[in-house]
Amino acid sequence: MVSVLIISRMGSSLLITLREGLEISLVLAIIAGYLKKTDRSDRIPTMWLGAGIAAVTCLIFGFAFDRVIGEFTGKWEQFIEGTIALTAAAVLTWMIFWMRGHARGIESDLQQKIDSAIERSPWALVLVAFVAVAREGFETVLFLLGAAGSGESGGSLLLGGFIGLALSAVLGFAFYLGSERIDLRSFFKWTGLLLILFAAGLFAKGIHEFREFFELEASWYSAPLWNISSGPLATGWTMDFLKGLFGWSPNPERIRVAAYFAFLIPALWFFYREPPQRSATVKLDEPAVHAGTAQQD
Repeated sequence: MVSVLIISRMGSSLLITLREGLEISLVLAIIAGYLKKTDRSDRIPTMWLGAGIAAVTCLIFGFAFDRVIGEFTGKWEQFIEGTIALTAAAVLTWMIFWMRGHARGIESDLQQKIDSAIERSPWALVLVAFVAVAREGFETVLFLLGAAGSGESGGSLLLGGFIGLALSAVLGFAFYLGSERIDLRSFFKWTGLLLILFAAGLFAKGIHEFREFFELEASWYSAPLWNISSGPLATGWTMDFLKGLFGWSPNPERIRVAAYFAFLIPALWFFYREPPQRSATVKLDEPAVHAGTAQQD
């Protein structure tokens, strides 16, 4: 029972780091695979140096930013939490749709940057790896801060984040070795759907915080649409899971519910409006070379 409770509370952080971590792993697999294919394996440690610097930078930024916003209380706490939630929802949604439109060009774009960097300076590859990892890393920090503001505890946030990153590293290594057939298209499709639901919860949370910040108390939008005081939807691991992953509240005000669906419905429509493309199941005959082309359209 304890394990179920822990898992329920780390759902959003595990999903975020699994998705973002896999994107980082695929980028590094593409870079390492291309360096190996072009007989430049000696440059791979340089890639890891850039990735390591990016990871440390993101960790420092995340802990520092969390400490800073933790100093705010009262009205300013509501303002900060609302701003983080709305920003995370916007960036998360942009990331989902950007990946759909640019996934197939990631591999060739990275290869061009690698060739250009090595021509300029062997150490320029550090910058290529740093930028590639730092972008995803800063997004992850922002999303995790949003998850923390949605009610996920610090311990479950760290545990879920660690498990998600560990799983993504294993999958990324499998792509590099070329030893697995993995349907990336289905993975990005289903995680994209879950992340849209998570983003809708963040958006609704942000609207809720700003309603309280501006003290908007008119009953037609601030009164609870429903009020569940007992049962699995009000307490326990079921409520924790739904709250952390989907922004569920047992007593949400009307404007919060309206904001949730005002975000969710158009986001889902745009997510599913394009016809499915060819299957993205891949088998890597050469390490990591085709990983970038297998992501969701």
